[in-house]
Amino acid sequence: MLAEKEFQEKRVITLNEVSKATGIHRATLSKIANDYSCNTGLDNINQLCNFLECAISDLLVHIPDVVTNDS
Repeated sequence: MLAEKEFQEKRVITLNEVSKATGIHRATLSKIANDYSCNTGLDNINQLCNFLECAISDLLVHIPDVVTNDS
């Protein structure tokens, strides 16, 4: 979504800029961007949706648990 916003605005947007605009610590943004198993709060997701002007479904993907029958 960040790359799409950069393309639309024809400029580079750094994580520092996102951090300043959203109030989310830069290290947290880096973890969200690079760790698919990152567990962040809904406040952060809300701030990112506001900044990126997108829906939650644009940021999150549901991955169902794998159920095994190892009884």
